[in-house]
Amino acid sequence: MAAIPALNYTSVESIPAIVDGLRATFHSQKTKPIEFRLGQLRKLYWAIKDNEKALVAACQQDIGKATFEAHVTELDWCTNDILFVCKNLQKWAKDEKAPDIPFSLAAMSPKIRKDPLGCVLVIGPLIGAIAAGNTAVLKPSENAPAVAAVLQDIVESALDSTCYGVVQGGVPETTALLDQKWDKIFYTGGAVVGKIIAKKAAETLTPVTLELGGLNPAIVTKYANARLAARRLLWGKTLNAGQVCISQNYTLIEKEILPAFVTETKLAMMEFYPDGVKASKDYGRIINARQWTRLKNLLDGSNGEILMGGEMDEREKFIAPTLIQVNDVHDSLITEESFGPIMPIFAVDDLDHAIRIAGDVHETPLGLYPFGTKKETDRVLRELRSGGASVNDAYFHGSIPTLAFGGVGDSGQGSYRGKASFDCFSHRRSITTTPGWIERLIAIRYPPYKGKLAKFRKMNELKPNFDREGNVRFGLGTYLLTLGAGGVMGGLTRLAVIILGK
Repeated sequence: MAAIPALNYTSVESIPAIVDGLRATFHSQKTKPIEFRLGQLRKLYWAIKDNEKALVAACQQDIGKATFEAHVTELDWCTNDILFVCKNLQKWAKDEKAPDIPFSLAAMSPKIRKDPLGCVLVIGPLIGAIAAGNTAVLKPSENAPAVAAVLQDIVESALDSTCYGVVQGGVPETTALLDQKWDKIFYTGGAVVGKIIAKKAAETLTPVTLELGGLNPAIVTKYANARLAARRLLWGKTLNAGQVCISQNYTLIEKEILPAFVTETKLAMMEFYPDGVKASKDYGRIINARQWTRLKNLLDGSNGEILMGGEMDEREKFIAPTLIQVNDVHDSLITEESFGPIMPIFAVDDLDHAIRIAGDVHETPLGLYPFGTKKETDRVLRELRSGGASVNDAYFHGSIPTLAFGGVGDSGQGSYRGKASFDCFSHRRSITTTPGWIERLIAIRYPPYKGKLAKFRKMNELKPNFDREGNVRFGLGTYLLTLGAGGVMGGLTRLAVIILGK
């Protein structure tokens, strides 16, 4: 096993000086050139590659993560993201011609420039902050100490220390970080800490991106494929031992398909772990003793019936994937975020019942997972809100590195990944340049205003294409071109009728 460095917390007293240094670097313009950013990202790529063994060992030490999962969901994800960003950064950072500009204003050359925000605090992914040209402090989670230590080694060995720093620690160190002035705070984690960060950021009007969690529902209708729903939702609760913010928190299942779903879940469990889940190297452990105890208490406090799993080992921080049928929508396994390998299921009468419950439990979860016919899943997407959704699957949308990812309402704000990560740490700055030769044309804006309003309106006032009742009005040209239908498709349909009629 690769050597893992010891984790040393950062001195609270040193944090203001660290931030001041990074802010001074930003004002020196050092991080703004695209080539500098690309150089840093390329160095980060090779540092991750060079430390693969240490990162895999750290994931194993912290959470019992399988080598396959460590590469697919952590290392390869990051390195592929870096390569994708490097390939596209020049294009993303280029000034954009502003859209929807009237011809009369085109001479001012309106454009959108993508400026870095400044000095940012990242309690989450760092790549977007570098790509956008910011200086940054990375605060790894103290709950994964081995990974945090290796990450610090990687950042400090590969990146420019005057531009990027790492602060390690728990509540005191994080509090000291939040006491500093930032140009952006990015946080991914739980809602409790998210509220603390948002409240602190509000004191200085600091913008935040929060990627939180939620009581994510899965809905399985009687017309769903029971085998696929069971396999995919079980996978969603076994990857990372269910410690995934977008995994389903509970599943609402129509009564007719519930027995088949239970049977298929048990079959899938035996297929995934033929020698038993505890003995499998492909199944992880709970992150720490506190979280293990929290999950145990959730299970103990439920009145549900365990249909599969339930085995625990406190010494190993092991909890088996546990399928449990609850009979009360107010059961703690539904109303509290589990963030673990617990799969509560609740039988519903029909889709109406399921939609009503899901909306009552949490109006704006991070994820939503409907299984059924296209008509049914379209209805679920139409009537329920969520940060993202995967139809007929468990959080597949969250496994696409280039797809924007984020919450809505109290499951988060803002998004990141791929280009969205660059946008997250950039300011879209609107710029115009007014040439000297246009002075006579814009002189109408200067006082005195007498006699100018009518002329100004003639040049600039738009006319509605609808009447006072909100009905769209059509001119003679539109009427003739669309054969009286008022729209292109309607006009083509009438034309087809005329041709076929002949």
